[in-house]
Amino acid sequence: MGAEVLVHQDGGVGRIVLDRPRALNSLTHGMITAVHAALEEWAADDTVRAVVLTGAGERGLCAGADIRAIHEDAKAGGAGSRAFFRDEYRLNALIARYPKPYLAVMDGITMGGGVGLSAHGAVRIVTERSTVAMPETRIGLVPDVGGSRLLAHAPGGLGTHLGLTSASMGPGDALLCGFADHFVHSARIPALLADLTARLAGPATGAAAAVTAAVTAHAEAAPPAALAAQRAWIDACYGADTAEEIVARLLDTGLPEAKEAAEQVLGNSPTAVKVTLAALRRARTLPSLEAVLDQEYRISCAALAGHDLVEGIRAQVVDKDRNPRWSPAGLAGVSEAEVARHFAPRGDDELGLA
Repeated sequence: MGAEVLVHQDGGVGRIVLDRPRALNSLTHGMITAVHAALEEWAADDTVRAVVLTGAGERGLCAGADIRAIHEDAKAGGAGSRAFFRDEYRLNALIARYPKPYLAVMDGITMGGGVGLSAHGAVRIVTERSTVAMPETRIGLVPDVGGSRLLAHAPGGLGTHLGLTSASMGPGDALLCGFADHFVHSARIPALLADLTARLAGPATGAAAAVTAAVTAHAEAAPPAALAAQRAWIDACYGADTAEEIVARLLDTGLPEAKEAAEQVLGNSPTAVKVTLAALRRARTLPSLEAVLDQEYRISCAALAGHDLVEGIRAQVVDKDRNPRWSPAGLAGVSEAEVARHFAPRGDDELGLA
């Protein structure tokens, strides 16, 4: 399957290990293809009763897509990135509808594309080291890989807060916001996986029951959710109809944490912020993950043709000057027509999952 993804079978468990630890296991197109191929093969293999996804190294499951590659490709027209998004989103849909238990260990950094490979699975585990985020507005993109659906269905205004600010979640917040199911201490992960393999060796035990029993045996109470205590101002501020009004409400609270959130929103791509707000509001009404992925494909392709994605990656990852020159430079300069452009049908180039 290639050196960047390690695939093997351990008894009744199909193991997928993302293996680019020096790059925080960031995803290449080849990795997407390899994971998809393994899942398709195991779906038809009765000897594989459950699948486990982990990341090599101790720093994280996956930091997202290889955005340096997207940066270079976007400057050349974006054809390669469109193909990457198409295959990535199809993989996200496969994971969500996978016919066998799919367990993802979101240990360490799990962002962007890493969320797409984990948070749509049947069983999502976080640890004390987990940092989970959809930080796309920071680089001029919009939450994708089904992340806009997860954010849209988070309690109250939490998803909008996370999407517009690009803020990260610890394990407690990931559980609160619906990105994870269980907390297991990182030191107990090897024992959990060994326990699962042993349980699945017995043919009398159903796979789903074996996974539940193994996880239950090793899970424990998660740390408190930091966002829980901030629901009052988050819900009130992010319930506004426009990004400009959200920022105004945040500043009017007089709360230091709300002021910090406003500054984070204003520091991100104004176009991405406004498109993200529209995408989350639309995602609430879409009937399925597949429909949301179709919408996200349109948005991501439109972003590839814009200014801010290339500039955001340059500032955050390539030159690392942390001083992106957004165009338009502020929220007021982003027109309704520009937002609408990101949702426009693409003719023959639709994802077409729904």
